[in-house]
Amino acid sequence: MSDVKLQLNLTNSSTKVQNLVDALSNAINQGLFKPGDALPSVNEISKEHNLSRDTVFKAYQELKQRGLVDSTPAKGYHVIESLTKILLMLDVYSPFKDVLYNAFVKNLPKNYKVDLVFHFYNERVFEAVMFDSIGRYNYYVVMNFHTEIFHDVLKKIDSSKLLILDLGDFEKGNYAYVCQDFGKSVYNCLVSGLDLLKKYQNFVLYFPDESEHPRITIKYFKKFCKDNNLHFEIAKTIQSKEFKLGTAYFIIRQKDVVDVVKLCREKNLKVGAEIGLIAYNDNPMYEIIENGITVISTDFTEMGTKAAQFICTKQKVQEFIPTHLIRRGSL
Repeated sequence: MSDVKLQLNLTNSSTKVQNLVDALSNAINQGLFKPGDALPSVNEISKEHNLSRDTVFKAYQELKQRGLVDSTPAKGYHVIESLTKILLMLDVYSPFKDVLYNAFVKNLPKNYKVDLVFHFYNERVFEAVMFDSIGRYNYYVVMNFHTEIFHDVLKKIDSSKLLILDLGDFEKGNYAYVCQDFGKSVYNCLVSGLDLLKKYQNFVLYFPDESEHPRITIKYFKKFCKDNNLHFEIAKTIQSKEFKLGTAYFIIRQKDVVDVVKLCREKNLKVGAEIGLIAYNDNPMYEIIENGITVISTDFTEMGTKAAQFICTKQKVQEFIPTHLIRRGSL
């Protein structure tokens, strides 16, 4: 058997096949098995780790599909290419992050492995994950912890290996980025919906104190309303008694959209006629409730695709993904 001692940790969170695939992938990525090296035979791994031959065979087939190993009749399996590891750190889970992730992995070669983690706007988690990951990955695709400050821990990563994703209202210098524009683009989207907004007497931006959304949106919301002589408010809460007929609401968070729709139903107010709604960032639910929810949203498929291109081409990108107003029945 090979002199390399394979470190295999069987866990309940994954199948034995996946555990073995991960162990072999890590060994290849760490250089324990180099291109051209023979891998332990199916029988050797089966006996050493008390696994069925079928489990080992399926693991090797998965590695072949990823383009990491190949096999030769009578000679067994050997390494053909090392694994490229990518850390993808997002802020929180949401339907549009799922779209981004799928577009990202779809556009990467099979021998690229993506570890997906979320920091949930917990700075200790963000710092711990980033510090622990330094030197362990070939590339880092990160949604910054702060919406307006470039986090110091990111400066410890080789700039050629780092891509800033989504949030970008801070000085990014020479770092690569694929971001949304939360300011002028929002203003332009609202301008494109001005004909619909003018039928309402009041326009309210619902922006709770605890929202992690970049605050530059408030600045451009105010500018839009002043430029077009619209009466407006910035609300931190929406109380039932303050919920008024003839008002259009711009809602940032998905859970707040649900609460506003509930209020409309409680008060028998027709969305799109008596109450207007604009949400931020599209998701499938918005297409079907209340005759469709109008949204301001960027193209997260394009964002994921651009991020994958950065990894594959190794060419620095500095780009803002266009943001559009999708008009539906709620306005």
